[in-house]
Amino acid sequence: MSVLLLEDDVSIAIVITAALEDEGFSVVHCQTIAERDRLLTDRGFEALVTDVMLPDGDGIETIDRVRALHPKMPIVILSAQNTLDTAVRATDTGAFEYFPKPFDIDELARTLRQAVGTAHRNVSRGDEPLGDGLPLVGRSQAMQSVFRMITRVLRNDLTVLILGESGTGKELVAEAVHQLGHRRTGPFIAVNTAAIPAELIESELFGHEKGAFTGAIARHVGKFEQAAGGTLFLDEIGDMPMQAQTRLLRALQSGTVRRVGGREEIRLDARIIAATNKDLEPEIAAGRFREDLYYRLNVVPIHMPPLRERRDDIEVLARHFLMHAVNEGLPPHQLTVGAAELLSRQPWRGNVRELKNFVYRMALLAREDIIDVESLEPLLARESTGMPPTGNGEGGDISSAVSRWLAIERPPRGTIYESALAAFERPLFAEVLRETGGNQLRAAQALGINRNTLRKRLSELALDPEEFVRRT
Repeated sequence: MSVLLLEDDVSIAIVITAALEDEGFSVVHCQTIAERDRLLTDRGFEALVTDVMLPDGDGIETIDRVRALHPKMPIVILSAQNTLDTAVRATDTGAFEYFPKPFDIDELARTLRQAVGTAHRNVSRGDEPLGDGLPLVGRSQAMQSVFRMITRVLRNDLTVLILGESGTGKELVAEAVHQLGHRRTGPFIAVNTAAIPAELIESELFGHEKGAFTGAIARHVGKFEQAAGGTLFLDEIGDMPMQAQTRLLRALQSGTVRRVGGREEIRLDARIIAATNKDLEPEIAAGRFREDLYYRLNVVPIHMPPLRERRDDIEVLARHFLMHAVNEGLPPHQLTVGAAELLSRQPWRGNVRELKNFVYRMALLAREDIIDVESLEPLLARESTGMPPTGNGEGGDISSAVSRWLAIERPPRGTIYESALAAFERPLFAEVLRETGGNQLRAAQALGINRNTLRKRLSELALDPEEFVRRT
């Protein structure tokens, strides 16, 4: 099996060539796009393995010239530019596979063998460009696996189940699948199934007819119908009531929905993406989640890694959030290398959401344009204890915050309130959860808010009630 390898890094090329030849491949190596085109014109190859950033151009942007010479030849793309945008660009060319560097050489060999074996299939993925990627940031191997899974579902309507802890970015993955996929011109309808009261969830999802129940004064179009032509994202699917699970399963099996109180069967035309922070198999064993619904949803699973498993991404995420904080009206800041390393060593139990919230607070409270270790440590100390800095008396912390912000010549509007809220809301909720042993119903009653509101705020503040149950 003959393979043309386009790689300008000679050391990498030597390793790939030796490994592939050990597997029975015949490898010809070149270092430029011009040399690639000459070799493809002079002779035929069964596959092309190409890097992206080359001395005389972009390996992805010139794939059309390869297609003109050998339209059915499978192409495998290698890249050190490990972003979602690169993965999508590679997929959009019709490449057989995309490997971010560094990669498993044995997997490359297996992929090439599969590619050559299916070389006569049509690998065209469409003519429309997918455009720029979404703010899914990460260069770690764990995130490269996520990027590759996303690119594999862009041209089909397979149901996707996104699994991962709270705050890992599951909704961003759902948005990426929608906005980069072939349904991107349709609506993206997101539903937090945990935030809808059990008695209303069927009406919200499937709609209802006028008079279907007390208070149904007009026809209501459900989320399934609203998502027609686009994507329906069912978040926190593990918390869906059992009765609603049964109706959802029936809808997915039949491809139709019926409004509450209605008789008309409405054909579904939406891609389904579900997400949960729960391990569904124990939920199934406990009788809280339907096994048949799990298998119906778990067609293409995408696992979002917790931040502790992608520490290489923390620095790039922090710098990314600092840049975007400026768009939210916060002062611009830069991190020193030492400060970035310090951030990378933190636990971030609330994952990317907790890191983002902290970076925004850091941008709000930091006095200097350059944030170094010395200025970062007090903010991290407060974060680790979950409590605001100790004041000199009742109201001392609020007083110091007010004084600090009024000392600024032109403080951004609302920052005093936001600063105080950021400093006291999380520790307040944590203390109430601690006192109630993690009981959300009692905590909501103590705070005087709705339980669904409590759950939403706990998620946003990266507070896990289970941690407080374990402490009691």
